[in-house]
Amino acid sequence: MSHNITTIGFDADDTLWQNEEFFRLTQDIFYDLLRDYADPDHLAARLLQSERKNLGHYGFGIKGFMLSMIETAIEVTDEKVPATVIQTIIEAGQEMLRHPVNLLPHAQEAVEALGRDYRLVLITKGDLLDQERKLAQSGLGEMFDAVEIVADKTPRTYIRAFMRHGHGPDRAIMVGNSMKSDVVPAIEAGGWGVHVPSKYEWEMERADAPVDHPKFRVMKDLSELEALVAELA
Repeated sequence: MSHNITTIGFDADDTLWQNEEFFRLTQDIFYDLLRDYADPDHLAARLLQSERKNLGHYGFGIKGFMLSMIETAIEVTDEKVPATVIQTIIEAGQEMLRHPVNLLPHAQEAVEALGRDYRLVLITKGDLLDQERKLAQSGLGEMFDAVEIVADKTPRTYIRAFMRHGHGPDRAIMVGNSMKSDVVPAIEAGGWGVHVPSKYEWEMERADAPVDHPKFRVMKDLSELEALVAELA
């Protein structure tokens, strides 16, 4: 059966290039800095609590993560955190912002192959400057017909993006590693949701998979995407 697919949306972080791994490495530095004040499990819980609280203020991305680490450090030390610790947290965040972009396996091949026949839209959330930097360094920027850097991903986000850059969500496929941000809201918008699991999963990106929905698909990696799109199109 033909579904007349014309548009394919791609997530960026941990779908096309590594991202969460660098957050995990920085968190390990953070835990080591504060090991005299709290154990890693407690620090992880407090940091996640700060991140949840601060999303509405700082949004997604490295800068908000850095500010949440600083806030957590102040709280767990009863405002006694040494200035050197704050400085090290800032430097770790700055290093994340300078880190080179490492494409995930098959990312470039998948984007190149599908770009010949479909309209490609990058739909990513996070800090505008950082996402623009990563896209420029990735070498993939010229392969996309449109780029949407958004504050959050909701069904409305996908409706707007696929109406603006395609023929609507019912003729679009969204590909990403986050069940909560990439798959579920895209399906709720009327499109197809293709999940590509990543090595790491951020606690706040977890959601139940819509396993019984006819527009839900799972792949082991992007090497399977071209064949899947051909099947759905």
